[in-house]
This record gives sequence, structure tokens and C-alpha cells, in this order.
Amino acid sequence: MDVLNTVATKINTDGLIYRRLVLHNHYSPEQQMCIERTVNKLLQHSTSADRPGMLLGRIQSGKTRTFIGVAALGFDNHYDMTIVLTKGTRALSQQTYERLNKEFRSLREDDVVQVFDIMTLPDNLINYELDQKLIFVVKKEMNNLQRLRAALFETYPQLAEKRILIIDDEADFASFGFTKTKAEIIEINRIAGHIDDLRKNLKQVDFLQVTATPYSLYLQPEAYTFRHSDRTFKPIRPAFTELVPVGKGYIGGEYYFKESEEDRSLASFLYEPIALDELVVLKKEDRRRFKIEQALSSQKIHSLRQAIVNFMVGGIIRRWQDEKQNKRPRKYSFIIHTEQAKASHGWQEAVILSLKAQLVSALDQEPLILDSLVRQAYENIRRSLKRVNGDVPKYEEVKYHVYYAIGHDHLMITKVNSENDMNQLLDETGELRLRAPLNIFIGGQILDRGITIGNLIGFYYGRNPRRFQQDTVLQHSRMFGYRPLEDLAVTRFYTTLEIYEVMKTIHEFDTALRNAFERGGQEGGVVFIQKDASNHIIPCSPNKLILSTTTTLKPFKRLLPVGFQTGYKTYIAKTIQALDRSILQHRVDQPFLLDVTEATRIIETIKTTFDDEAAKPWSAQTFISTMEYLATLGKGKEAGKVWCIVKTDRQMARVRKNGRWEDAPDTPRGKDSELTLAREVAQYIPALILLRQNGEEDKGWRDTPFWWPVLVTPRHTPTTIFAES
Repeated sequence: MDVLNTVATKINTDGLIYRRLVLHNHYSPEQQMCIERTVNKLLQHSTSADRPGMLLGRIQSGKTRTFIGVAALGFDNHYDMTIVLTKGTRALSQQTYERLNKEFRSLREDDVVQVFDIMTLPDNLINYELDQKLIFVVKKEMNNLQRLRAALFETYPQLAEKRILIIDDEADFASFGFTKTKAEIIEINRIAGHIDDLRKNLKQVDFLQVTATPYSLYLQPEAYTFRHSDRTFKPIRPAFTELVPVGKGYIGGEYYFKESEEDRSLASFLYEPIALDELVVLKKEDRRRFKIEQALSSQKIHSLRQAIVNFMVGGIIRRWQDEKQNKRPRKYSFIIHTEQAKASHGWQEAVILSLKAQLVSALDQEPLILDSLVRQAYENIRRSLKRVNGDVPKYEEVKYHVYYAIGHDHLMITKVNSENDMNQLLDETGELRLRAPLNIFIGGQILDRGITIGNLIGFYYGRNPRRFQQDTVLQHSRMFGYRPLEDLAVTRFYTTLEIYEVMKTIHEFDTALRNAFERGGQEGGVVFIQKDASNHIIPCSPNKLILSTTTTLKPFKRLLPVGFQTGYKTYIAKTIQALDRSILQHRVDQPFLLDVTEATRIIETIKTTFDDEAAKPWSAQTFISTMEYLATLGKGKEAGKVWCIVKTDRQMARVRKNGRWEDAPDTPRGKDSELTLAREVAQYIPALILLRQNGEEDKGWRDTPFWWPVLVTPRHTPTTIFAES
């Protein structure tokens, strides 16, 4: 029988605690059903640290709010105690504790529920208190876990006899991860083992894990073991998965990495590319590269400087809009996260403080420079505000308020890279305190998973993509979450083109897995494949994936080289002539079937006309392997073939006006566009679009014709993760 139709008959949804939480949090019907299904499944399934229940949400999408509802409903259905395990940082632990205190305030005042931080748990609780419903907040670190053990088995042994729900928040942190070092694995599993030992000594316990990044849980084999000091660590796989519904107004990867590429979307104003050299300058002080006293004018930090002024202008306009609507003006935040090293944070703080001081001096000494910076920022922000028909003040009014903010010290610069800082930085809810109208935060720990930063409208990001891990990067995405449209209009995201492309890949990977879970739970269908040493497509063990070498395939996805440069005319002219003869011998006025072996030869030849030393390298191997794999899906006359669409005399530029690489040479709009044709014919096999570009120098090329290939996956493509071997 469908669980959805049996929730109400199997569990009590009309108890005092849950009813009060539903009223307090205004849970939507979808959220209530998620909470109720989760509790139902916890009661139906035998869960443990090895086979937990899984509550899977998106970054900053309401996971905490949902698991609090699960705890409340659990209390009305025979659970006496909830242990909330948080990631081992003081910031997240405090945020969780404050959040629980706030959510259960009325129930605490009525002596129905009590909330304790395990490290400040009194040692003289009486039965009147112990008979209430209890919540313990416990960091996933050894001192906290030892205090929990002592509380359960020594100070208050009667608690160990009660029915307990363990909620492991940000669960992937304590799970086995294939991308971690052996030392990290040992420490993480020491904590996980300690949690499991606790569980085994409790009489009645269920286990729920909560995360937005479940890949180290799902993408591992059933029987993998890792031995150290005669101890075996086993992988964790969920007993069931429940998806947290995403409400209206949630902004995530779809907005940042898909909608942002649509020219008519508000999201198209979001991304601002930065140069890799600028990140090098911001890594450490080197006066040969950059002199800090030139922060106001040096091109070495052009993007950072403009980002900060954009943030000031955007924040001030939003505050102006609040005042126009008789609202209290909100405070705004901006994050800079490029390095983990504390020394880098100190240098970045020095640069921005120097820039701030030079902005103050410019009020009197260099007004023209200051006016130019503010005017550029105003024009940048105004364009996106017009897209949402928002009120836009006149430039002179914005200029006045910006100058006032500079002169009266309304810009707060805060470095966050030590746990010792957090008590000063968190407000009473456990969120980062916004102390000034405009707040810039620098560091790494600020992006710790779960930490909430209010009214975030600027994110300057620069972590090295060669070291990216799926879980880590998604958790860095503090810009995800529920955002009002008016804030989105002034929000900007700054990173390099390379990092942006990697983050886009992560989003595609994340979306593919979530779609699979939605179709069929954690056993849903995603095909993992790779090429073996003999050049054959074979199944790929998903735990071996390295994100930077994966390609996610789904219906009508486009694969193409982007950011590349051609060779010089002297070197590639004869090859282009040979390609012309090979391609144009076919009837090219309409789509035609082409044997995949010939298509492969063409792509291999096109690859030789690109100069990988001069620009972004193109992985033709992935392109070819994907094409070959998809060609095998064809039947009848389409078996082993691709549809080919050829167009000549194209004049596409290499870089768009907004600074991004051109990635749509296939003219995606219009009924006669190549992409439209490709989608018509590519039903079971892919379409290969071959575009002969003129390659003019004023378009950013080397004044020589070349062929630009685009592969369009078929309508019936199974969701597939292809890994380069």
C-alpha cells in the first residue's frame, strides 16, 4: 500500500508537540507530508549508523526546519529523546542549539520539551525534567561524544532505556568518503565508530541522517572495507531516502548555472568573470606583482575592487527601496572565499582595508576616480534592476548614499578563520551577525556547511578547481537558498571561467543523481560508464569518480569545445581543406546519417587544428567516447550512426560582450536553427553539428577558417555519468 495513503493511520499527526510546531513554522502540505513519511519510515524500518534513514535536501533549502519537524512528530509517536549530531565546529553547534531553543520555546516554557548542549548539561537533573521530552545537541568530536556517553550510561542511565532518535546533521561529514586521505578516513571513522558503539548500547534507537551532499554515501560499493589496525570500516548506505521539498523562491544551481546562460533571464546578470592572475595576487603579498597602496587603481585587483563597489551600490539601492516601502532597511553581506590558508585571509583583509581607506581618501583627493567606480557599478546594477521593474534611484542619489556610507564607515570588514572568532561573530540565532549596513566576510570557515549568512548579495569565489570534491564545493555554495527577487537583481557571483565551468559540471552531476532518486529512490537508474584500456565502453564503479573527469549525459544535452583557440593559418590550412573535402562531399542541405567511425575521424582531425597551449584545452576524447556510446543505442538504419548537420560561412565571436566564452555557436533560437533541427532528428542516436567558422581576427580568432563541432544527445538518452579513464 502507498505510504502516502497510510501515514495518517499509522502515526499520530495530531499530538501537542507536532501541532504546535506546524503552527509555529507554517509548514506547507508538501513539507508536512515529507515529515510524516520520514517518521513513518523510521518506525517501519530498522535503521542504524550502517543503514540509516536519509533526509536529502538541497543546500540551504530547509533541511534543519524539516528535521526539527521530524523530531517534534517523533515525540508524539513514542520517541522520548532526540540526539542531534552536528558537524564538529562550534559555529554550527551553536547555530543548531539556538535554532532548537527558538523552535521549541513555548514547549520549553510549558515543561514539555527541554533542549541541552551536551557540554553544558547539568549533572543534577531530577525526574521531573528527565520525564520530559529531551533534545541533546552534540558536536561530532570526541569530547562531546564522551560527554554524551557519560550522560547516557553514568549520570542518567535511565535515559539509555528510553526510545531515542539520533539525527545526524550534515551526515556526509562522518561518513566514509573515497576522496579523503587515509588519516582523514581514520579520524572520521573513529568518530563514526564511537557513535555506532553508543547506538549498540542503547535499548531502542533509530538513526536519521540529514544532508544535501550524499555522494559519499550513495556512490560507494555495498561491500567495500578499509582496514587499519585490525579494524574494518564499512561503507554506509541508507535504508530509505526521503527528499525534502523545495519551496517557492529557492535559488540553487539551476539559477546559477543554467538560467544564467539565458540572455533574457535575470540570472544572466549574475556571473562576473575574474582573471586567474587576480587570485594569484590575493594569495600572498608579493610587491613585484601588486603594491597595496595602489589598491584603488591597480588593474591587478580590478574585479575585486569592482565587486566591492558593486556590492556597496547594490546594498545601498536595496536599503533605499526598503525605505521607500516604509520598511526597516536591511543589512547586507558579501563573502570572499579563495583560500583555506589563514595567511591568505590576513593578506586579503589587509588589501580590502587598504582599499577602504583609499576610498575614504578619494572622497576629497581623487573624486573623479571614485565617481567612475561608482558610476560603473550603478550602470551594472541598474541593468538587472530594470529587468524586474524595480524602483531605481537616480545616479546622483545613489552616489550621495555611497559617499555617505564611505565617509561614515558603514562598511564592515571581518576576517573569519578561527573557532575563537565565532562567539563574537554569531548572533542569538547562531547566524553570522551583520553589524553594519554593509558587511564583507573573508575566510574559509565562514563557508562551513550549515552556517547561514543573511542577505547575501555578493560572492567572490576562487578555490582551485583541480582539488574540487563534489560534497565540498556544493557546501561552499552559501549563495544558494531562499532569496527575494529584489535581492537577486543586485546579486553578483565572481569567479574564474574555469571554476564556473567546474561548478556547472557539479550542478549537472547533482541534478542527475537527484532525478534518479526521485524516480526510484537511491536504487534509481543512473548509468556509470567509462572506456577501458582496449577502448571499449564498460560499466564504471561510481565510487571511483573524479569530478573533474566526468560528464553527465541527459536528453538533448549539448557537448562542445568552449574557450579554445585555433592554430595559426600556416599550420592548419591544409588540414582545414582536407576537412572541407571530407565533410562537404555529403549532401549538406539537410541532416544526414553518418557512420560513427567517420564521425570519430572527423572529430579527431578537428582536434588537431586547435592550439591547446594558447587557450583552454578541449577533451575530444570525452566528446568522441560519448558519441560512440550514444551511437550504440540506435536500431535499424540508425545503428552505429549519428545524424550530421552541416552549416558554413559562420562568423561567431570567441568571447561574448559580457566576457564569457561563446558556447552557443549552434544558434539555439528559431525554428530553422541547427539546435532545433538536431532535436527533431536526434531521437535515439545523437546529432553531430559541424559549423564552419570564418575565424576572423576581430572576432577573437586567428584569421583562419575552422570547424566547430557540437554534439546533441538524443531525446531518449538514459541519465548517464561518463568518466574519463
